[in-house]
Amino acid sequence: MYGQRKPDPSTSPRAIIGAELRHARERKGLSQEALGELVFVSGSYVGQMEAGTRRIRPEMAAQLDEVLGTGGFFARNCKAANKSKYPDHFAEAAEAEAMAEAIKEFAPLLIPGLLQTPAYAREVFRAYQPTAPDERIAELVAARLDRGHLLDDPTKPLLWVVLGEAVLRQEVGGSAVMAEALRHVATLIRKHRVIAQVLPFKAGAYGPMTGSMKLMSFEDAPPLVYLQGLGTGRLEDDPATVARHTLTYELLGAAALSPRDSLVLIESVAEDYAHEDQQR
Repeated sequence: MYGQRKPDPSTSPRAIIGAELRHARERKGLSQEALGELVFVSGSYVGQMEAGTRRIRPEMAAQLDEVLGTGGFFARNCKAANKSKYPDHFAEAAEAEAMAEAIKEFAPLLIPGLLQTPAYAREVFRAYQPTAPDERIAELVAARLDRGHLLDDPTKPLLWVVLGEAVLRQEVGGSAVMAEALRHVATLIRKHRVIAQVLPFKAGAYGPMTGSMKLMSFEDAPPLVYLQGLGTGRLEDDPATVARHTLTYELLGAAALSPRDSLVLIESVAEDYAHEDQQR
């Protein structure tokens, strides 16, 4: 019977199913590109499913079972593996983020989720869902803070962020919340855990003015870019699309302040907020 190999119990369900997909594809003598043609996706998409960086969606699972002759294995197992504590539009990106070797993110308006403090995250979620029960907000904050544990490792993933100056100036939750949030970012920079640059207002127009962008690269899978707007997001794997957004990110970095000058500005604005809070 298909799918009876004993997986390593320390491996994530997504990675286990991805390994089974690779095993089934090789049994059929198919390359990633050849399998992709049969199920109407790119070869790189197949590679990402095999590496566990992309979900095998229900409709895709049924196609794979038919093409690979796996007797419903993927249809049976992918639903459980796809359960997530994150919103649907972000779930796949969050799961890919957790496996990335390097993350490069541009955030025009908000501190990136990986760098947020509990108080800052709570204010963001409450603003977006003003009528949600406190319990729901607490769940969202907990999930966001859990993502931040990626930075517990001293070296991986490499995290490089470019922050729009509005991230520093938009007062989310009041001066005390902002002082704490920016000091947290500064601490991570000083610990050499994060590379950060600030794109100043005077830099003028720039490419992704209407949303954030996250580039992710992996040890054994093609790179991805995640593009996010208000309550929406999409994960792209097309090489030309990823290359275009990589160039955009490089141009943002070139227009931004140096990491040293950015740290000075972040700490200065944090002190301004702290002083403002003390005057109240």
